[in-house]
Amino acid sequence: GDKAFAQFLTDEIKEERKIQKHKSLPKVSGGWELEVHGTEAKLVRKIAGEKITVTFNINNSIPPSAEDEPQEERKPDEQEPELTSTPNFVVEVIKDDTKQTLVLDCHYPEDEIGHEGEEESDIFTIREVSFQPTGEADWKDTNYTLNTDSLDWALYDHLMDFLADRGVDNTFADELIELSTALEHQEYIRFLEDLKSFVKCQ
Repeated sequence: GDKAFAQFLTDEIKEERKIQKHKSLPKVSGGWELEVHGTEAKLVRKIAGEKITVTFNINNSIPPSAEDEPQEERKPDEQEPELTSTPNFVVEVIKDDTKQTLVLDCHYPEDEIGHEGEEESDIFTIREVSFQPTGEADWKDTNYTLNTDSLDWALYDHLMDFLADRGVDNTFADELIELSTALEHQEYIRFLEDLKSFVKCQ
């Protein structure tokens, strides 16, 4: 059983390498520096008096809808639908002279992906906004968190503009999807390789 499993994994790794779009991770334009720790990635950018960091994790970032299409409905020569990783991401804006960090929790709404025709709509939304003490690893649940569901739209628009002025706009969000998808695929291949070594280990 294990031999067959290892053989299957070898073939699978070959296939996945074939369809791998990026041999190295795609860059995000606008002077963002990338740090990757396992499945977590962090993009950092400094502008006058501010540091902006965007953090996301590729785990559970592939929306379930991609797997809904039953095998039978696909034409035999059709590629499996391309999986796209759309992770939630957290934007932190740190101003040099304050002790507080503005934290914006953003995500890609599932129904927005793939509607490229609508020019005006944003491809990501802000879900929550809060202040957190700068430099503390654990965020406090006691800090007020603004949920955007019931938010005055004018205030929401200003928050979106505030992000766009710092380089977090639709172009950025598109490139983040690209980066996250490449990272997810890279980690998946690495996982298959680890699994193969594990299965073969006597």
